[in-house]
Amino acid sequence: MGDIGSSALAFVRACLYLGLTLPLMPVQALFVALDLPAARTLPRWYHARCAALFGLEIRTTGTPTAASPALFVANHVSYLDIVVLSALAEVSFVAKTEIAGWPFFGWLAKLQRTVFVARRARAVDREANALQQRLAAGGSIVLFAEGTTGDGNRAQRFKSALFAAAEPAPGGPPVAVQPVTIAYTRLDGMPLCRSLRPAVAWYGDMELLPHLWAFIGLGRIGVEVIFHAPTSLAAAGSRKHLAQHCERVIAHSLAAANAGRETLSVPAPAARGLGGLKAAGPG
Repeated sequence: MGDIGSSALAFVRACLYLGLTLPLMPVQALFVALDLPAARTLPRWYHARCAALFGLEIRTTGTPTAASPALFVANHVSYLDIVVLSALAEVSFVAKTEIAGWPFFGWLAKLQRTVFVARRARAVDREANALQQRLAAGGSIVLFAEGTTGDGNRAQRFKSALFAAAEPAPGGPPVAVQPVTIAYTRLDGMPLCRSLRPAVAWYGDMELLPHLWAFIGLGRIGVEVIFHAPTSLAAAGSRKHLAQHCERVIAHSLAAANAGRETLSVPAPAARGLGGLKAAGPG
């Protein structure tokens, strides 16, 4: 896709990105080491500026839940999803263990307090427990429930295993589970058609650095983010039903966004067990 971008723009953006990122990395490392509140607030400030630098024009429908703990469940299209969601809320992420060993990008993931999981069947209980402990300590985590990135045209099947993290700690408050749809819909104001979506979607055997270089040479990218009504494991009845609910509402709104139709925040199912869950105000 490099032929539709600008190498000069990519170079300028790369220099500005490194000029922003490199000085902040030791600062964030100190915040994380000391477990300061700034370890959660600085990433949102940082990613909002990265989004502006890379030309991401984010339009939201609905609002992130203000409940704590909160598990955001989203579809996964690209490494850009991390920038987009981090610009909108103070969140950490769930990622594959191999990402922890990546140079630079693995360091960035650790600085955002990412929870690394192997996604192997024999490790599911241990990894779900690690997520439960993080949620019990407060804060918000993003789970990309497909387990990998997709082409952005449709949602893939959601894996229910890690939805066990939505089980509240003994005696603790319910975990708010909020489905979130991410759709990349426009390039320089024009609809981002299926043939051009690989310019932003990173999936399959695409190499990261060439794709990233081609992306940062593009113009303005329109992104739709739909925050659906929060629910809970208790309301869904089981982690399988919870995964199915999240998959259904995300798949429906992703198809609508890609087709240019109005996207709406989908209400939660029956609200038993949802006491105290609420939505945050703008910003």
